Amino acid sequence: MDSNFEYDIGVLLPTRGRTDALRKSVQSLYDNAADLKSMKLLLAFDRDDSVGLEYFATELKPWLDSIGAEYLALEFVPLGYIRLNEYVNFLAKQVNARWYLVWNDDAIMTTSYWDNVIRQYNNQFALLRAETNHEHPYAIFPILPKKWLEITGEISAHQLNDAWTSQIGWMLDIVITIPVMIEHERFDLTGKNNDEVYKNRPMLEGNPNSPRDFNHNHWRNRRMQDAIKIGDYLESLGYDLTHFKLGIENKINIWSNMTKLDPKGLMKQWRYDELDN
Repeated sequence: MDSNFEYDIGVLLPTRGRTDALRKSVQSLYDNAADLKSMKLLLAFDRDDSVGLEYFATELKPWLDSIGAEYLALEFVPLGYIRLNEYVNFLAKQVNARWYLVWNDDAIMTTSYWDNVIRQYNNQFALLRAETNHEHPYAIFPILPKKWLEITGEISAHQLNDAWTSQIGWMLDIVITIPVMIEHERFDLTGKNNDEVYKNRPMLEGNPNSPRDFNHNHWRNRRMQDAIKIGDYLESLGYDLTHFKLGIENKINIWSNMTKLDPKGLMKQWRYDELDN
């Protein structure tokens, strides 16, 4: 491991109200990892989440201790799902890791030695995109380098962490799909985990005129600012930024590489055609 980093991978996991699903999710990471000591799990619990906190104390923590896992569990004044990114950003700043994996408590890692796959990209600045059962062009569980956090000051400025990081990654043409498969056991995809957490999750998307909507002009401009910052850094390293420059000048479709991985046309729901014309 590079001496500049304490861990190869920091797993960022905000969670609320989940018990067996949380254990299954976390256990899948460790059961399929090649090197447990090279990664650190960071969990965020709300202080009023008595179900999650009790389960962690009585079930998950003893299991993590039994396998010698490196972890940190923090309690937060509840921020709510609409501020999910703030949990993730804070957790990221608690660990010196080469890569950050933004994880979910209903995600299941199914690839053996997935951490070794990530290490293959240690010398690149990239947004790593695992394959999922979504058939979606986003990096649903984004894996990004620490330098991203250093450049922009955050993993994501908006609740939709996967959308935020993915759009920046596709604009800069730095998304790499890796041979890692993650099963997202979300209710609408699998019929599992139809609990209050799923039912009550607000999504800040679908109304671009709303100030907190993902596609409101404020957030679109903010994403572009982050992309420009990262782009300047990449250009200093010798990366080819032609795609990005032509895209922001409207000389090419900046989303062309993203839509190639969207055979079902899922990106239509994000209203690109209406927003970008």
